[in-house]
Formats: sequence, structure tokens, C-alpha cells
Amino acid sequence: MYNSEILPFAKKDISEAASWYNSKEKGLGNRFIQAVRNKVMLIRQNPKISSIRYDTVQTAVLDIFPFMIHYTVDDFKKIVIIVGVFHTSLDPGRWTKRK
Repeated sequence: MYNSEILPFAKKDISEAASWYNSKEKGLGNRFIQAVRNKVMLIRQNPKISSIRYDTVQTAVLDIFPFMIHYTVDDFKKIVIIVGVFHTSLDPGRWTKRK
């Protein structure tokens, strides 16, 4: 199993989405966070589960929520790096503009 690292921007993506879901229904944000955790665990077990979508970035769709986890894989270090968690309606290339 690979290790994982969630970059600060991705943590912010998750936090903002969870807060938004909690504002709509109590506990829904927690279910969102659990869905992210479950998908990250699946990615860690099988990093090649998704095809490469952008340069070296792979994406995995959450099972219940309309979000995609954008990640890269370092096979040498055996680590999955989560670079963003975006709603499927947003421009997925926006993570490349982050500084």
C-alpha cells in the first residue's frame, strides 16, 4: 500500500466542501469527508485505479458526491499526492493555477 499526502490546497478544498454540505444538512459534511477518506484509501491500495487525465494527474470520482480527487503518484517513493478535490462542474485545470 502506498502512503498518501494531502496538499494544503486540497485540504482547503475538502474543508470548504464539508462546511458547505454541513450548512445544507447536519452531518452531511462528515459523510463527505468519509467519502473522501474511503476513496483515498482505495487509491492508496491501487494507485493506478484511474487513468491519467492531465499530464501526470489522475482523477478518481467519489462514489456519492459529485467531486473528483486529483492526484499524482510517485512510484519510487510509494506515495500518492492529493493535489485537489473539486466539484465535477468546476474547471479541473484550476489546480495548476494554484501557488
